[in-house]
Amino acid sequence: MAKATKDEKNEKKAKAAAGKAADKAEKSKKASEAKAAGAAAIEEPVVVVEPESTRLLRLQADFDNFKKRTIRERNETYRRANEDIMEELLPVMDHMELALDAAAQHDADEAMVEGFRMVSEQLRGALAKFGLTPIDASAAEFDPNVHEAISHLPSTDVAENYVVAMTRRGYKLGDMLLRAAQVVVSSGDPTAEAAPEAALSEDEPNEEPEA
Repeated sequence: MAKATKDEKNEKKAKAAAGKAADKAEKSKKASEAKAAGAAAIEEPVVVVEPESTRLLRLQADFDNFKKRTIRERNETYRRANEDIMEELLPVMDHMELALDAAAQHDADEAMVEGFRMVSEQLRGALAKFGLTPIDASAAEFDPNVHEAISHLPSTDVAENYVVAMTRRGYKLGDMLLRAAQVVVSSGDPTAEAAPEAALSEDEPNEEPEA
């Protein structure tokens, strides 16, 4: 009976020790999990979910920018294509204009000249639909933005810095200068400069020869 009591006591001690060890292990496990969870909470970035309306507004703005850029690039491609075609056709129009002037000077057949003039006007009208406009520099004041001076001539009829003659017509494509008009510019009336000098020489007293 005494031996059974001793065994029971030993068994109880063993169970108590095992319980303490289990509790200690459980506490250690929970502490490790809590530590790991805390570290994960610190390291893991906070994800902010934006409202659906904000996302839709951003998408709408991106699409509007894309649409504007596409239209701008398309217009630029269209303008460059027109510019290349117009530059190739300008010499043709120059020759037609020269031919009409020559026909008028040499009394060419009126019917042929009239037909040629109609074709020239038809071509100009077709190109005008695509934005080509001529620059009329006749009797205009010289403008370096649209005129190219190839020479200067004195003139008693045309004021200084005005166009005496246009040797080649200029053209604009829309608002852009496609080709400047080549012109001869007046340097003014030469007699206007000579007159004050002559008046000055007349006003000077003549020296009498010494006796």
